[in-house]
Amino acid sequence: MEFNFLAILTAAFSSFVVGFVWYNPKVFGTIWMKEAGFTQEQSEKGNMLKIFGLSFVYSFMIAFLMPAIVIHQMGAIGMIGGPALAETAKPSYLAFMADYGDAFRTFKHGALHGCITGIFLALPIICINGLFEQKSWKYMAIQAGYWIVILTIMGSVICGWK
Repeated sequence: MEFNFLAILTAAFSSFVVGFVWYNPKVFGTIWMKEAGFTQEQSEKGNMLKIFGLSFVYSFMIAFLMPAIVIHQMGAIGMIGGPALAETAKPSYLAFMADYGDAFRTFKHGALHGCITGIFLALPIICINGLFEQKSWKYMAIQAGYWIVILTIMGSVICGWK
């Protein structure tokens, strides 16, 4: 199984596509700004190159980790020391990959694992931070919802794109 760099880039970019819709004033943008205590004037003062550039780097880092979460075969590859050692692996590994190499490699299965990751990883992190920052439940729901959707899409793209 080869590393799909294009799937990782596409998954990282998906965070921008969803973000442009999710944080649009007609969707959750106005509510999010109000709950965050943030104004349009404040957002216009931000360094957009820095914000979007670093956001893509961080989204890429998340997407880079997702194969280990959504592709079951990554565990088997990790056990032999990585894809470079596949040719010299024991016959049991080669037999396993021959039998199960593409098992559960679907967009639907990746979406399931991505969604579970969003619910059990992103949501608690956002809510813990939100509680200590004394943010509203609306704020936490908007933020967590965004990441649940993003991780679902990332998981789908990365697992299903072979």
